[in-house]
Formats: sequence, structure tokens, C-alpha cells
Amino acid sequence: MLVSEIMSKDVMCISPEESVAMAAKMLARSDLGVLPVCAPGAMLRGILTDRDIVLRCVAPGSDPESLTVGEIMSGVTAAASPADDVERAVGLMSERQLRRLPVVSEGEVVGILSVGDLARHGFAAEASKALGAISSRLRRF
Repeated sequence: MLVSEIMSKDVMCISPEESVAMAAKMLARSDLGVLPVCAPGAMLRGILTDRDIVLRCVAPGSDPESLTVGEIMSGVTAAASPADDVERAVGLMSERQLRRLPVVSEGEVVGILSVGDLARHGFAAEASKALGAISSRLRRF
């Protein structure tokens, strides 16, 4: 099965120039944990997660109104193509410890593939494999 068949297609992007406060509002309003950071034309520049906001803005006491998304976003460590096989995408997610993988076509974000997408579309074993690889490398407290 192809990534394009199970990925989430309604993807909201955010500009690197937007404030972290705006990004947090977008995440909360849409009940999301990640926003692709895109230049004009949906060209992928980075990824912003709720965790990035907490660790790089809230915890250090920075002002989310004045701090920009570009200042705290994570770089893109991996991306899938819509034409990739799901197993290849799962391998990337496992290897790079990603719960969500941007799906890019000709540099533009066209979707996001999440562990939840895998589970919802009959790939429970693959979702479990990816989550197991991600979780096995997490620090325990």
C-alpha cells in the first residue's frame, strides 16, 4: 500500500515568521501536535511540535508573542513521498524516532503520516513496530 492512500491530507502549514503564540493557537484549535513549517507554496522548511513549544519557548520563559516559529522549529530529519510504500515510511519513522512523518511531493507538503494513521488503516503491526522503536530509545525517569 502507498503512503498516499493512508496519510492525512488536510495539512495546515505555518510560516517561519509567525509567532509561537499563533502556532500554539492553531495547534489547540485543530487538536494537533505538529505543524509543518512552510515557505510560500507549501515548501517544507521544518516541523513545529507541541514539544518544541514547551521545551524551546515555555520552559525557558520566552515570550511566545515575540518568538517566531522559525526560531524554535525542528529541522526536517526525514520525509516520505506519496508514492512510497508504507513499509518504507514505517522504517523511516522507526529509524528517526518520528511519530509523524511529513509527506512531500516536489518540495511541497501534501500530507502527514502518523502512527495513528497506520493503526487506523489496518497497519497495527507496523504502528506497533514504529512506536516500539521510538519508545525504546526514550529516556526513562
